[in-house]
Amino acid sequence: MTLLRSLPSIAAGLMLSGAAAPVAAKMAAASQCARGWTGSAQYTRNQSHSDAKTEQRVSGKGTETTNWSMTYDYAAQVAVRAVPDSELSTGRANISLTSVSTETRTAEDRYICPHERTPRSMSGSFVSQSKTSANGSGLEAEVDVSLDSDGTYTVGVRLPEVEGKVSGSNSSSFSGQCTAKAGVSDSIADMPTSIDAVRFSSGGEDRIQPGAPDRLTGSHSVSAFGVTETLRWNLRRCGGDLRLANLKFEHMRFPNWGEWGEIVEQTGTIDGNLVQITAVVANDGPEEKSATVKFRETYKGDKWDGARPDGLLEELTITVPAGEERKVSFEWDSAGYAWYDDGRPRVTQRIKAEVLDAGKTVDETTKNLKVAPKPVVLVHGLWSTWQAWESWQNILTTAHSYDWKAFPVGQVAEHGKMSTGEFVGNLGPTNTIAENASELRSYINYAQKDRNAWHVDLVAHSMGGLISRRYIHAAMPTYPDGKPQVAHLVMLGTPNMGSRCADLISAPLEATDRTMNAMRELRPSVVAQFNAEHVNRKGVEFSVLAGNPLPAVCYMFDRNDGVVTVPSATWTIEDHAQEDVIHIDMATPAIFSSFVKPRIAVGPAKQKAGAGPSGRVMLLGFDEPADAAPMAGDRATPDFSTIVTLAPGATMHVPLPVRGARNLGLTFVAAERVSATLLDAAGAVAASNRTGTPEARQIFRSIFVDRPVTEASWTLTLRNDDEAEREVALATWSSAG
Repeated sequence: MTLLRSLPSIAAGLMLSGAAAPVAAKMAAASQCARGWTGSAQYTRNQSHSDAKTEQRVSGKGTETTNWSMTYDYAAQVAVRAVPDSELSTGRANISLTSVSTETRTAEDRYICPHERTPRSMSGSFVSQSKTSANGSGLEAEVDVSLDSDGTYTVGVRLPEVEGKVSGSNSSSFSGQCTAKAGVSDSIADMPTSIDAVRFSSGGEDRIQPGAPDRLTGSHSVSAFGVTETLRWNLRRCGGDLRLANLKFEHMRFPNWGEWGEIVEQTGTIDGNLVQITAVVANDGPEEKSATVKFRETYKGDKWDGARPDGLLEELTITVPAGEERKVSFEWDSAGYAWYDDGRPRVTQRIKAEVLDAGKTVDETTKNLKVAPKPVVLVHGLWSTWQAWESWQNILTTAHSYDWKAFPVGQVAEHGKMSTGEFVGNLGPTNTIAENASELRSYINYAQKDRNAWHVDLVAHSMGGLISRRYIHAAMPTYPDGKPQVAHLVMLGTPNMGSRCADLISAPLEATDRTMNAMRELRPSVVAQFNAEHVNRKGVEFSVLAGNPLPAVCYMFDRNDGVVTVPSATWTIEDHAQEDVIHIDMATPAIFSSFVKPRIAVGPAKQKAGAGPSGRVMLLGFDEPADAAPMAGDRATPDFSTIVTLAPGATMHVPLPVRGARNLGLTFVAAERVSATLLDAAGAVAASNRTGTPEARQIFRSIFVDRPVTEASWTLTLRNDDEAEREVALATWSSAG
């Protein structure tokens, strides 16, 4: 057994003069310890090399390629123990080594065999592999802790020689030879070998913490020529028999439930993930000990809540045999811990573990755990693409940090791309809601894999809300943690009872046998059937914002946003709100701040209570009320409808038959660079919707004449200021209200 001494004593600093003396004096005053160190040290050496070259064969008719690779992985776990009543320590190491060297040579040639006229390709492959392995348990090791007078220290290890073995194999295979040639495979018998002893020390730049002079924790790493050596240590002295050897955090690797992996400190985990928190307790005493381990949520050191008391997360008991280590673990739900309950971002969660012996705390440590917000999957609506959300990554970064990620569906098309008509006025075929929900499913899976997130939030604009509802009802998976995969669906201007605008524009499409699923599936009668079939919310919180700035459009006389009425948006959704915003202006920073963020930036207290932004419990029911949808016959039938095509720069006069009625409305779909002017029977301008005005940006553009009209022929003048040919679908309606 090797005996180790810590050199020199901190108290030696009292004898120094100059600037170093006050530092040493403070540390000496804080520590009167004269015992050896206990704890653990881990040393690793990893290296990898590879090489590849291709040369012409001697025959000049082929090539020979050689690929070589080598990996070397050495790891040593050293248990450091103090000798009773002494400043000496003992060290015992468990060492493992695996090194593999592989060379593969592939020769390719072209040769004309006897009795043949054309050359054939011939190849041969030769693989040689050598493997060195070694293992040793309870080996004597040396650990030197050198404390300097200026408060810095060095930790060094000397690991003994280890006996191992070398094994190997050779194999070959051939193809294309004139005479078939069989490959061979053989192995080399194990041969004994010795792994050299190792010496490695930290750089001497680590500094003793004045508040904890009897505890040393740190790591030192050196990399050169493809070799990386790392030493980590966790040492203390003058503690009790029990100590906290390690505190670690793990989360599950998506999509494999139950596959735990250690959390990288710089990356952290994602809000809503389960985190397995493990404390390793060591017993340095001569007898078996029972201990209590308390895990706490601590705010000490926090800028805003530093005075807030610690909160108990879990309390566990453990029995540790003399000279051994045992671990205790529990699963902690991180839901809400990316935020404080007042909506402020919380970048780091601080977890403290305490070890108690007979009710008295004998050791403790605090470790930071980064918790990033759930990824936000952004679902666009009719006549839109992922670019509708292009600014949202900056919005999320400003609201929390760069760790809050936006995933607009379709931005990385290989992971899912919805088809709803890529620009306003495109009357070509589109996906169905069900087909788009399948694309959404793929994109959610991509977001989860990218962020290792088990839960996401959905923010959906317009028809994107129906697509999201379809996904939740028909395809959303369930997890063993009992929480829905989608924590919250936030809808912005979603036509949850359809839009009569779709009735009006579907008429000329259907009259010309043109299929546009996205338009057809927004008709109130079709959405009524959709609502009857899609009744399962699976515990997902629903919220919806309705825009209310506009009067009558599309045969709709409720307040609306230009596409959707307030009643259609709010439907049966308990958490709803109204704002003075038109349909196309809902994916903006202002709406994010006022409506979206309060619903997805939710702290742990509200998440546990299941409360929405107003503090009231959300309706999470599975069944929708039977009378929530409009009747199948509740539809807007146009008086007149047609589709016309405008050449670039062209002007067209479309005659409109008008019947006597209380009022007259015109709804049309066209690119923003198309202007419309409505002339009455006398040729006077009754109303207009011109390029460059806010009205021209609407998805469904409307003109409404709110006065009695007589039967006559009116004229709609259309002008295309675009550089491309544009289609215009239009419909008139009357006697509404």
